[in-house]
Amino acid sequence: MHTKYDFGQFEQGQVVYVRAVKAQDLPEDVRSQIGPRDTLYAVHRSDGERLALVKDRSLAFVLARQNDFAPVTVH
Repeated sequence: MHTKYDFGQFEQGQVVYVRAVKAQDLPEDVRSQIGPRDTLYAVHRSDGERLALVKDRSLAFVLARQNDFAPVTVH
């Protein structure tokens, strides 16, 4: 699962935050698309806007770097 956003509208090199998201905390329409997963990973801007929701942590970091962002983990 991968949510598409237009990363081009953000500043290159900007720090983005990667954090685990419990499936139960997501809207029903999203939960219906993710199958049996308990946890997904979100990529957020510093203002909290979610840029992407992906199936694993490493994919979140790859996605961020491919779009010239500097990803960091948030707990």
